[in-house]
Amino acid sequence: MAPGRVSKVPPAARRPARGPHRLRPEDRADFEALLHLALSTQDIRSALLADRSGQASGRLRAQALDAADEITAAAEEAYGAYLAVRAAARDTTPRPTPHGTLLPALAVLTPLVAATSAAVLLLLGHVFRLAHVSGPLPGSLVTAGWVLALVAAVSALVALAALVSTGIRRRGGPPSDARLEQARLAWHQALLGQGLLPHLRRCVKEDPFLHAAPPT
Repeated sequence: MAPGRVSKVPPAARRPARGPHRLRPEDRADFEALLHLALSTQDIRSALLADRSGQASGRLRAQALDAADEITAAAEEAYGAYLAVRAAARDTTPRPTPHGTLLPALAVLTPLVAATSAAVLLLLGHVFRLAHVSGPLPGSLVTAGWVLALVAAVSALVALAALVSTGIRRRGGPPSDARLEQARLAWHQALLGQGLLPHLRRCVKEDPFLHAAPPT
């Protein structure tokens, strides 16, 4: 470059690239609740059974919490839409508490996760019994399967009550409430399917003490 000559950089090149949304502190409770559900899915729960020390679940949970921003970025589009709707609704609706409207979302997802996990544990328990596997493992799997089946039934009733309650509230509330709840549920689904589950499955494959099961 010749002396005294000023380099001209296009304005677009001088602007820093906009990074993904980081997980907001008020959404931390949602993230942790969905992480709990993700750890209970069929393939991940089956892989955790291979760890006799019982520490694998804690390891996966700690790794997911440490990578919360990275996992949230995987659902960037849905999270950005939720933040935009929430920001627009702040002037017309009270600000929700972290646990204020978490029940309807969990009530919809919990029965599905619990029922799937119950079926897997019951199947494994009966297969081990037919194979005459010694030890308390077959009985423990069957017992855990029936417990999860009971959880699925109870949570289904809770889901019905939560949906009815939400419908009653929406009748008397502003339209922004419905949009906010829809955006939040869309983010929960994207965070679970695009962020948490892929991250946990990758961690299971990389953990030398676990054996990954085929995802469903």
